Amino acid sequence: MREVIIIGSGPAGFTAGIYTARAGLNPLLIASSVEIGGELMKTTEVENFPGFPEGLQGPELMAHFQAQAERFGTEVMYEDVVEVDLKGDIKIVKTGNGQAFEAKTVILATGAAYRELGLPREKELSGHGVSWCATCDGFFFREKTIAVVGGGDSAMEEANFLTRFASKVYLIHRRDTFKASKIMQDRAMANPKIEVIWNTEIAELKGATNLEAVTLRNTVDGSTKDMDLDGLFIAVGNDPRVWLVENQLELTAEKFIKVEGRSSKTTLPGVFACGDVIDPTYRQAITAAGSGCVAALDAEHYLTSH
Repeated sequence: MREVIIIGSGPAGFTAGIYTARAGLNPLLIASSVEIGGELMKTTEVENFPGFPEGLQGPELMAHFQAQAERFGTEVMYEDVVEVDLKGDIKIVKTGNGQAFEAKTVILATGAAYRELGLPREKELSGHGVSWCATCDGFFFREKTIAVVGGGDSAMEEANFLTRFASKVYLIHRRDTFKASKIMQDRAMANPKIEVIWNTEIAELKGATNLEAVTLRNTVDGSTKDMDLDGLFIAVGNDPRVWLVENQLELTAEKFIKVEGRSSKTTLPGVFACGDVIDPTYRQAITAAGSGCVAALDAEHYLTSH
């Protein structure tokens, strides 16, 4: 019987591990078999995380998180959680290798997944010119013409990063203004390799085995035109990973896990949630880490009172 099981391994999950381990709760953190470290593993330079004035790469930051959690005794398991039963006093967590674990409390830090455009050949061309990760795939587009879809900070960051490799980067946005922070907008607009295409969406992906072109649709007048492209990077947001718990926990209207006020308390006793899976607004590494701290303290207080 475990005191605490943490599901997820981003800034929220590892911070929860640090705090619960330091409290002597011997947490088991089930990280995932393939996506260890969360979305920061796919991020380039992180310049705004306190304590690193020179900035660092996302994977490097997550390595620090994990090392610190393990230093205090967090047990990290590289497996996927496939099923949970959270309704009883004893929580049951099952992994893909057939193991089942029991715990008094569970902390959910499952994060959010990249959102797709919903186009017919999107999955088919994933890895063949269509990508959601500039850090992973930018190298393959040296001296190529590519486009980034989106209008938030992630889209700006991806576009700027990709200019290190590509000869031309189009930034395609369906509106006439960005929602990104001013500093990120200014960087993108000042980059001579980036050209913004306003009021436009992707209507179709073209190419036999690899992406060769896209059909653009003007969102104002509906007109369409084709554009030759070697690569398309999609940065249009994320969806919370709630499929494990959506039939057991109350969700918000936006399908994030509902928590009580500023706490991490979900609608089930002994179940806590933190990080991007509860946060549709801020979605920063630092807020996720703070949220993981809250979840750990809430779990500790719950165990003490029971």
